[in-house]
Amino acid sequence: MLTYAATGAIIGLIIGITGVGGGALMTPALLFFGFPAHIAVGTDLWYAALTKTSGLWTHHKKNHIRWRIALNMATGSLPAAILTGVVLSIWFGDAQSYGHILKSALGFMLIVTAVMLILRSYLSKTIGARGQTDTEASNLFSIKLILVGVLLGILVTLSSVGAGAVGTAVLMMLYPRLLPKEIVGTDIAHAVPLTFIAGLIHLHLGNVNFTLLAALLIGSIPAINIGAMISSSIPARYLNPALASLLLLLGLRYALF
Repeated sequence: MLTYAATGAIIGLIIGITGVGGGALMTPALLFFGFPAHIAVGTDLWYAALTKTSGLWTHHKKNHIRWRIALNMATGSLPAAILTGVVLSIWFGDAQSYGHILKSALGFMLIVTAVMLILRSYLSKTIGARGQTDTEASNLFSIKLILVGVLLGILVTLSSVGAGAVGTAVLMMLYPRLLPKEIVGTDIAHAVPLTFIAGLIHLHLGNVNFTLLAALLIGSIPAINIGAMISSSIPARYLNPALASLLLLLGLRYALF
């Protein structure tokens, strides 16, 4: 378990510095250690849900969350996640029979995450230049957000990747006038219930290793805080392209082979 705690610490440090969601890093790491795809995805979903929960409370207290946006996305993502779980449970006999689907979904989402990570610096500069609140974000009903939620609900349940990095980038593109802190807070407000629901689905399917999860959390939780504290002293212009390149290579590996 010491190896997994150390892995959690390394990935937690990277998350704290870059803000990239744990799924994009943790699930490939668990596959590298030889865990089957269903265990890697199911365990990582619980890892994501638990590590993001404290951030949700912090952003809520600071009034960073645009709840109508988060609720619109959840309206699409949560039913989509549940339906995906039902299909996996009924359509396939066991985890081995849908493992290849999880790997392909993981590869696709890693590629998307890599592209979004590259675009994020440009989008962040655009947001920083505008620095105003987007009035459209106050709309009670948004079909485009619900559709985005549906896609994220399916893909996050299958891959454990995308609730953070992809969700943030999508919000940046849809609502370019929201402040960065509102983008992050709103994305976390959507990601927490989505990863919990997807995690419960995989728990029902028997795809969660809680001993492994505990080891990862022991290593990562303090490391995330350390990474956040030192993030301002590390040049993102070097780290983000390197991380995006790694995710792109991993994505191609799982999507094509």
